[in-house]
Order: sequence, then C-alpha cells, then structure tokens
Amino acid sequence: MPSAKSPEELQALCKGLRRDIVRMIGAAKSGHPGGALSAVEILVTLYFDVMRHDPKNPAWEDRDRCILSKGHGVPVLYAVLAEAGYTPKDALNTLRKLGSPYQGHPDKRFIPALEASTGSLGQGLSIGLGMALAARLDGRDFRTYVILGDGEIQEGQVWEGAMFAAFHKVDNIVAIVDYNRIQLDGFVKDIMELEPLAAKWQGFGWHVIELDGHDIPALRSAFAEAASVKGKPSVLIAHTVKGKGVSFMENNPKFHGTAPTPAEVELALQELQ
Repeated sequence: MPSAKSPEELQALCKGLRRDIVRMIGAAKSGHPGGALSAVEILVTLYFDVMRHDPKNPAWEDRDRCILSKGHGVPVLYAVLAEAGYTPKDALNTLRKLGSPYQGHPDKRFIPALEASTGSLGQGLSIGLGMALAARLDGRDFRTYVILGDGEIQEGQVWEGAMFAAFHKVDNIVAIVDYNRIQLDGFVKDIMELEPLAAKWQGFGWHVIELDGHDIPALRSAFAEAASVKGKPSVLIAHTVKGKGVSFMENNPKFHGTAPTPAEVELALQELQ
C-alpha cells in the first residue's frame, strides 16, 4: 500500500528515479528518455500516494490498475516498480538486454506484475476499459489508470474507447494524457495538432481536468477530484516537459528516442544531484 509521503519527499524520490532512467537508457544505448522523464511525477503520485496496491501480493484482486499505454516510455515504470519493491532494482541497467525482465516495452511474460503488455500505440485505453468494466461486473471497487502519450492519442482506437467509456458511464477509469508536445522527431503541433484538446475530451463526454503534470499537490488534487466524479469517465490533461529535469533534453525532439552518450549521462547525473 502507498505510504503517506509529503510532496517534498515525493519530489526527492522523483529526482532519484530520473537518475535511474538516465542510467538505464545510457547503459542500453537505446531507448526513449524524453517521454520517460516527462511522466515521472505522474507515476510517482499514482504508486506512492494514490493507488491501492501491494508489492507483496501483486495479483491482489482489489488492487488498482495502472497501464502505461505509451509503452516506449517504460523506463519510468520500471524505475517506479523497482522502487516500490516489485522488481529488482540492481538489474535496471539490463534494460533492453536479451533475457532481462526490463524489455524495451512492457512485457507481462517477463514481469507478471505489469497489468498489460503495451507499445502498440492506441490500445491501452481499450485494455483499461475492459478492466474497469470487469470491476463493475464483479462488484469490485478498484480503479484503473491509463497513461497515454499525446502523439499516441492521434490513434483512432483511443477515440473509439473514449466514446465507449462515456456512453457506458465508466466512472472508475482515469485517462492521463502526458502532454509534453513532442512526438517522433518533431513537435505535435507540426505533425498533427491536437488542440483544442480539452474540448475534444469534453465533446466525447469526459470530465476534464487540466493541470501541471509536474506539480505533485496538483496531481493529488486532480486524482481525488476524478475519484469523486460519478456517471462519467475522467481525463487528466497533464501539461509536462519532454526530458524534464535534464536541461539539454528538455523540449528537445532529439531525445524522444535517442539514448544519451556516456558523456551526456554524466552531465545529466550532475544536473540531477
């Protein structure tokens, strides 16, 4: 179960996890640092403050579920799972190695505590809706959280899921859009503009909360607000910074899918002291 930590303690944890992310992607010489670093506060708030879960009993039927739909950003989830006690922390630097539990995308065959194998973009919301509906059918009160990339929501399946969720009044699911405004090798607005994003979700019948995705008290408040909404699903549009915490990665499309060099790893770790 999450322990009660202050925002300052959670923020310190975020900095340590950013160091883990930089190290593991640097060791792999491959991966997606930008979108992993942008989602740190979101995952930390969920796993260490909001969600009901138990590392000693990963299959607990009443646990809350978290699905990282943007599976390429998985180093942040691996860092969080290791910190929470689900997986070995001393193996993080085996990211993307053959036989490692830490594959390049989340894979339940290697880590059973994962809720879903993801990385084929656009599918996570549909998977989460299945879990949320199962809770309703089984009379259970767990909640499901789905983290989506902003570029990812250009996928049509996301909007099919959004329409379905509102129509069926699935109020035990929360989507979180990691709105860092960069995808692939450029800016979202130049590849396929999403705005007006809040109006789109509202038009599909969702309760919309916009916030700073790096502000832990704001995230706490937003998740509490979503839990209080009945009769419709909720979405958090979390405004974030790609590559957050490392100056030369921030808002830099290069680091969507480029690993830092050894020299860049050392520079990043100095900044994250």
